Amino acid sequence: MTTLPTWTSSSGTTRSARTTAAWRCSTNEQDQPSPIPVGSLERRTHEDGGDDASSANPWAEWLTLHGTSRYSLGTKRGWIDFVNGAPREDFATLSRSEMDELDGESLVDYNEVRGVWHANAPVIKTPQLQRVNGIFEQVLASSHRDGDSLRGSVLLDSLPGLGKTTAATRFGRTFDRRQRRRYGHLTAYGSPRLPVAFIALTANMSLKNLNQKLLRFYDHPAAGRATRAELGDLAVDCVATAETRLIILDDLHFINFNHRNGMDLSNHLKWLANEMPATFVYVGVGLSQKQFFDEGLHHSEAAYAQTSRRATRCTMAPFNIKTDGGMRAWVAMLQVFEGRIKLADAQPGCLTEQAQEILRRTQGYMVSVTNLIDRACSLAISTGAETIDSRILASVVVDNAAEDASTG
Repeated sequence: MTTLPTWTSSSGTTRSARTTAAWRCSTNEQDQPSPIPVGSLERRTHEDGGDDASSANPWAEWLTLHGTSRYSLGTKRGWIDFVNGAPREDFATLSRSEMDELDGESLVDYNEVRGVWHANAPVIKTPQLQRVNGIFEQVLASSHRDGDSLRGSVLLDSLPGLGKTTAATRFGRTFDRRQRRRYGHLTAYGSPRLPVAFIALTANMSLKNLNQKLLRFYDHPAAGRATRAELGDLAVDCVATAETRLIILDDLHFINFNHRNGMDLSNHLKWLANEMPATFVYVGVGLSQKQFFDEGLHHSEAAYAQTSRRATRCTMAPFNIKTDGGMRAWVAMLQVFEGRIKLADAQPGCLTEQAQEILRRTQGYMVSVTNLIDRACSLAISTGAETIDSRILASVVVDNAAEDASTG
């Protein structure tokens, strides 16, 4: 993969891009780097001029290099950091005796490293995600059309907690990297290329607010002072100048398409799609029921809604183990999680042997699954259990929806 450039953050510091390829974790293959022994971390620190304290405690260095990233996807800087992000460096899991040999600070840092690692699991290429990616690629075929032709759009419309935003942003990151690799980091006119824009909508969204969010993503100075009439034209200019080819609008369910403002926004979205040489991906909950496709029109008038002919609806579903294929996919997904667990006594099967119970606790919703496993790992560390057994799993608290469904 082509190395992405460095970017100066809002604080004035320059962050160098992590240059390794995107890490894709699937049930068939894992591009996970090989674990790095602790000793090599110590030697590298020493060779790079680190002091004795950092050499003796490689975990503090790991946290400095691979700690939690606080970027915001709704800004140009944040999106670029997300695109540039590389997999965290893997490390060998310490045995109980090796942990006993650590001093107090090193043990605390090692546990913190494990917390960061468990909380940031890679996106698993589940059958649901592969289906979504396939639909995205089909719709993107229309992005090759010349400017006098309309491009299609995608509506990712499903219940909460299934990974819609994750699917959209990871596809966007892959698309962004692909565009930069092919066409470089600058446009033909010398402007920084920004192949993808990510905009998260908020409650009570108005037409003016939407245009302002678009401008703020590009860090345009006129976002807060341009008139309503000017904002739309400036947003179109930003997309054209940066040669943005994919625009992700998240949380579209905040728009009430039956309200006057919602109808205005629906018409404005059509105008943006006409004016901007980009493919739109809309993400939200219950958008079909909110009459996104009907543009707020009712009864026979709905037949005149253009959105229904321009947008392709794509859905996601929770895991279902009632079929052999569904059970295989569920177990394969848990095996990927198992392969990343950094607990001294964890053994293969610690999750897959509890597959039925994990499904009962989470109903197969990815956000609940990741929360359950992340918290189980944290509890196993804090209690000293160092594995995920039935007692640890029973002690984990989950999100309200999952708890209600599993006890109802």
